[in-house]
Amino acid sequence: MTATPTSASSTQRSPLRWIGRLIVWLPWLLIMIGAIYAAARFLPDEPVTYADPVEHFKYGSTGGERESGFPYWIWQALPQVCPEHLPGKGYASLGMSFEPGHDLPIGVSKRRHLGIDRVFLNCAVCHTSTVRESPDAPPRVIVGMPAHRFDIRAFETFFFNCAAGPTFSSSFIVPEIDRLTGGISLIDRYLVYPVAIALMRERLLMLRGRFEFVFDQPEWGPGRVDTFNSAKVLFNFPMKQLPPHELLGASDFPSIWNQRKRTIRDDGQRMELHWDGNNTHTEERNKSAAFGTGTTPPTIDLDAIGRVENWLLDLRPPPWPWPVDTALAERGAPIYAEYCASCHGASGEDFRGAAVGHVTPIAQIGTDRARLDSYSRDLAVNQATLYAGYPHRFRFFRKTWGYANMPLDGIWLRAPYLHNGSVPTLRDLLEPAAARPLRFYRGSEFYDRQRVGFASGLPASGAAAPSGFLFDTTLPGNGNGGHEGAAYGTALSATDKDALVEYLKTF
Repeated sequence: MTATPTSASSTQRSPLRWIGRLIVWLPWLLIMIGAIYAAARFLPDEPVTYADPVEHFKYGSTGGERESGFPYWIWQALPQVCPEHLPGKGYASLGMSFEPGHDLPIGVSKRRHLGIDRVFLNCAVCHTSTVRESPDAPPRVIVGMPAHRFDIRAFETFFFNCAAGPTFSSSFIVPEIDRLTGGISLIDRYLVYPVAIALMRERLLMLRGRFEFVFDQPEWGPGRVDTFNSAKVLFNFPMKQLPPHELLGASDFPSIWNQRKRTIRDDGQRMELHWDGNNTHTEERNKSAAFGTGTTPPTIDLDAIGRVENWLLDLRPPPWPWPVDTALAERGAPIYAEYCASCHGASGEDFRGAAVGHVTPIAQIGTDRARLDSYSRDLAVNQATLYAGYPHRFRFFRKTWGYANMPLDGIWLRAPYLHNGSVPTLRDLLEPAAARPLRFYRGSEFYDRQRVGFASGLPASGAAAPSGFLFDTTLPGNGNGGHEGAAYGTALSATDKDALVEYLKTF
């Protein structure tokens, strides 16, 4: 048999047929490859995690990066792009603390989301700070204490002003990112970061307009925040139409130790939480605080926050690190029992007391009422809508008419004192309001061991002013009056006051 010869035309058509098929399928292959790349690049939602609960508290996510997170490399670039809007060099000049081995400050977490690493604040940014136990000692990081050095208003203002300036654009930020990273891909250079920069600028300018009312307030200074007026922005309150007395709510960051003891008193009653006692459930208080870290009901990371909640239940403050005059402290113990224990607990470990965790009416305590007035019944009603449809819908926020009596655990680390941080030391708090400092410096790491508080004094005539924020108690919302009179120990002798302060060092 002889083979049938293949026609020349069929031989020629075979390559053409494959080319034709390739042309037909090539777009679909490219779409599939693009889809696989996009899924691998943009779908992961992965926070940086930490096994150690302390590291998790300091750097772990609450979920805020999903809604409010800044692209990591934009975060790193902005201090170089907008240095004129910072008080000094980098984020450290805002009172944020850095530890060796970390490229982000304490209280900033990272999550891979929407194709890039994104960062935002977590709980530690407001509840961790540093103390120097001597001028030549390194800073000691203490978790759970108020972030008395962090200026959150200056932090917000930096981003708002940077976004409003001419350098917040791809032409300035992308080259800085390229320099910091050692080179970025074409898709990042021409697509990802230009889009991210445009979206971030638009959002920041929107928030700048919404928070415009803040710029009419006195400067808060480090360690203070206007929590509940920010919440009103979340609920779209018409801020410019609110009565003026509602718009001054700046108060100190609180400490957050011993949460188990703060949950339910020994008599079975729940403690009234926040400065004004507007909630009695730590679960709601914590989820409410998480809004300050950028979370929303759909984006909150309940498991991550649950880890923090469980760890805080039994976190204790560190003891006073310097010698205590034992004899003087023993003399101060009965003075404390007579004048302080019923409102603030039997000791720094024992929170028993008839009025501990309960609200004292403003007419009785007499301290600055701006923070109290800023929290309105309308806001409490709106908070009841949060997490609607979820098992953890808010149910316990309410309006009160005074300030809650706090236990004094770790009191040495909670300076300045009163809810608005208007009294620099414990010894000053035992003086009548007229004898308390009218002006003092906030934000120091150094400590006044004798008077119990952070170094705050005004310089002697002709001397250079110390670094820090000059706090003026004559400004609205900053008043240092109240918590005075015979019932509060301000009529004690100087010797008895010294003994009481020495005893409080043991808390």
